[in-house]
Amino acid sequence: MPLLGGFLADAYLGRFTTVFLSSVVYLLGLILLTMSTFVPSLKACDAAVCLEPRKVHEVVFFIAIYMISIGTGGHKPSLESFGADQFDENHSEERKKKMSYFNWWNFGLCCGLLLGVTVIVYVQDRVGWGAADIILAAVMASSLAIFIIGRPFYRYHVPPGSPLTPMLQVLVAAIKKRNLPYPSDLAELHEVPKSRVNKGRLLCHTESLKFLDKAAIVEDWENCAEKQDPWTLATVTKVEEMKLILNLIPIWLATLPFGISVAQTATFFVKQGTMLDRNVGNGLEIPPASIFALSAFGMIVAVAIYEKILVPVLRRATGNERGIKILQRIGFGMLFSISAMVVSALVERKRLGVVEKDPVKGSLSMSVFWLAPQFIIIGVGDAFTLVGLQEYFYDQVPDSMRSLGIAFYLSVIGAANFISSLLITATDHVTGRFGKSWFGKDLNSSRLDYFYWLIAGMIAANLMVYVFLARRYSYKNVQRSMVVADCCEDGFEVSMA
Repeated sequence: MPLLGGFLADAYLGRFTTVFLSSVVYLLGLILLTMSTFVPSLKACDAAVCLEPRKVHEVVFFIAIYMISIGTGGHKPSLESFGADQFDENHSEERKKKMSYFNWWNFGLCCGLLLGVTVIVYVQDRVGWGAADIILAAVMASSLAIFIIGRPFYRYHVPPGSPLTPMLQVLVAAIKKRNLPYPSDLAELHEVPKSRVNKGRLLCHTESLKFLDKAAIVEDWENCAEKQDPWTLATVTKVEEMKLILNLIPIWLATLPFGISVAQTATFFVKQGTMLDRNVGNGLEIPPASIFALSAFGMIVAVAIYEKILVPVLRRATGNERGIKILQRIGFGMLFSISAMVVSALVERKRLGVVEKDPVKGSLSMSVFWLAPQFIIIGVGDAFTLVGLQEYFYDQVPDSMRSLGIAFYLSVIGAANFISSLLITATDHVTGRFGKSWFGKDLNSSRLDYFYWLIAGMIAANLMVYVFLARRYSYKNVQRSMVVADCCEDGFEVSMA
């Protein structure tokens, strides 16, 4: 859904409108979910324990869940990119603040997550799902009201239409001109001067994917003053935007193994917690889902340290406005992911050893805080990689596709969750075929530690591929001094942008 929501926001609706409409749908879904718990005719049943829910309850419940999914699809990519749009990239101070924006965005997000897996989960366990739904609906209604109040103060970008059409035009033009010789002079490539650009930015020519450059070769100089067919002649900027999208694909694929490690946090990590002692004294027991708060805590602390301490130091050391390059930041986070998987494997092996010594009591003699290191380490890794991925996919896509860029980031996590499920199924099949499966009827009869080692090995092997791709990657570069051809009323003109 974020891919669809991001596309509609960039192409037609605009980001503010998409956020508003999707938030309304999201809120209606939460209200409907609350009604399915409290309205007598919509409740699952009248008994204390339902053997089988009413059909009307099932229908209303799933409509509510899908409304929330649809709302999320527009809300997630559009709100983050709309927030980043509030900074002017042509202003040096605002540009630096924009680089900090993604850090503080995730700081706030994790604070909300921390409340969600503690306060909301506690209400769900102690009071009921309905009470928690009321709180969530009230929070969403309040946030929507605050968002609307800020409307007069926002900066807006008018949607330019489908961002896919210009890319298709570049591809068609390049195919049509595939037999033309590659120009030896950049002046033979078509671009419009900055003086004629009403909005958007011009991009520098790069040496990668040179076959696409042929789309910008000017063939007919005599008639160049006439309006050019975009299906036969593209500008250098349009060509470079096409290159940006193609260059994203290898990086997107190389970050999937990291996403697989993130998927374990909300699945097997939490499942491990259910097998350990969760009592913290005075009869208080930590809900299994609340263990996830450790990861959020690790990310909050790491983001704050990175932004307030590391970035200023790295800026002075490297001269880079960001401190380090975006892809370097993502790579550092992958190192933490490997460490988290290794620690997870060691802790799980320890837990299985306790089960072997006392099969009756199992691992309940181990405190749930044995899981703290792996949760915190992966939270610290997320502060580097997840935040870096958001910044990368926002910054390195064409300016007209920034909501889609955030959707691309979200698709990494979504695709990685599917791949994680497939990996579990494949591992279960292969290990079961050649011996005892790593996944038994419960964790005590499984070898989850082996699976963690497998993931750690996959991320380590992938990291080498990632480093190779990152070293060869060409970042988006806004045009400052570039010689290109310009079709104008006076004929051929060389423009310096």
